[in-house]
Amino acid sequence: MVIAARTDHRLLLRKHIEIEWPKSTIVEHAWGEQDALDPQFSAAGFDAVIVVGAAPVDAAEALVAEFLAKPEFAPVVLVLLADPPSAPPAPKAGLYRLWGRKIDRRALVDVLGKAVEGRRRHLTSMRGRPEYEQRYRFGSVTIRGHRCIKQVGSGGMCTIYLAESERAGNVVVLKVFNQVPDVSERIVSFDRFLQEYEIVAGLKHEHIVRIYDLGIADDHAYIAMEHFPAGDLRRRLKSPLTEVEAVAYLKQIASALDAIHAVGVLHRDLKPANLMLRTDSSLCLIDFGLAKANTFDVDLTGAREIFGTPYYMSPEQGHAEPIDARSDLYSLGVIFFEMLMGHKPYLGSSAMEVIYKHKRAELPAIAPQHERFGDILRRLLAKSPGDRFQSARELLEAVEVLESSA
Repeated sequence: MVIAARTDHRLLLRKHIEIEWPKSTIVEHAWGEQDALDPQFSAAGFDAVIVVGAAPVDAAEALVAEFLAKPEFAPVVLVLLADPPSAPPAPKAGLYRLWGRKIDRRALVDVLGKAVEGRRRHLTSMRGRPEYEQRYRFGSVTIRGHRCIKQVGSGGMCTIYLAESERAGNVVVLKVFNQVPDVSERIVSFDRFLQEYEIVAGLKHEHIVRIYDLGIADDHAYIAMEHFPAGDLRRRLKSPLTEVEAVAYLKQIASALDAIHAVGVLHRDLKPANLMLRTDSSLCLIDFGLAKANTFDVDLTGAREIFGTPYYMSPEQGHAEPIDARSDLYSLGVIFFEMLMGHKPYLGSSAMEVIYKHKRAELPAIAPQHERFGDILRRLLAKSPGDRFQSARELLEAVEVLESSA
């Protein structure tokens, strides 16, 4: 792994490494541009980590000190683009320093070779110990290439872990399917599980979750996906949003919906808990069409099931009628209403009461200070799909027109 603030430094190091080791796999991290590496990250999948620091070198030294404070962190090669001090720092286990205003390829290759060799000797000795195998255990399932950090959730379909992925080179969320596919009676759940990967892996969109890996281990499927330490929109809504923030989030969610609708996919369960926050405060859409433990399952007709959360379901979804992209837009309207007003449009003492209100009740009054968004809200939350925006793109265009006229 190469960590450097400047693009040219990362490129130069890549070239030096690939000349010596043509088959090497190099992961680059743009220090200061990309999100900071997760505190739980231990570089488990790397032979070595190279950190480039320029004068003054204090920031690079501090970063490396954080790394070396973690047990079993990979060896670190610290390339300091500055003249060496008159009194060199004391040696540290796992740390290899290189000084100089230019990167000396021969010196880099020599010290990197020593770091890698030491790492491999250490791993060879570790593989014979029982605790080494335990790091790859997720409940009863062993998943190679992922170091288990801790379990963070569970449901009827999945158990969710925080893990370090050797492939992604960072901390990820690992969803492990609880049922063995070929003996599960609810094979539809397994289909939905795989669908999440198939949909998202093919979409490279800034407001859609990144998927890193899909696999089968001990007859259990798993998905490794982006980790969101900043939490979800549900938690963010516990504090008031400004109008500017609410509109920015509206546009980000609509953009993500536009992308999935364009490939013929409906979300079906759009709600604040499925909208995650990155550290730059942008939103990211997760969980496509999955039946989860907190899913509201009711068989109203004997032929169809309702999947979704009553507070955010469209009238047609709540009554198990056919749905299309306009149902997701209704759910977005509920979220936008809540972001602006600070409360949901429809509440009730039971799920069925909330479903009834979505179908029959008048839209609650819009606060005067937000009336300029009244037309957008009324169209998003129209009872009939024909009266709503017909696409996420149409919604985005309406918001753009409104903002340009302000």
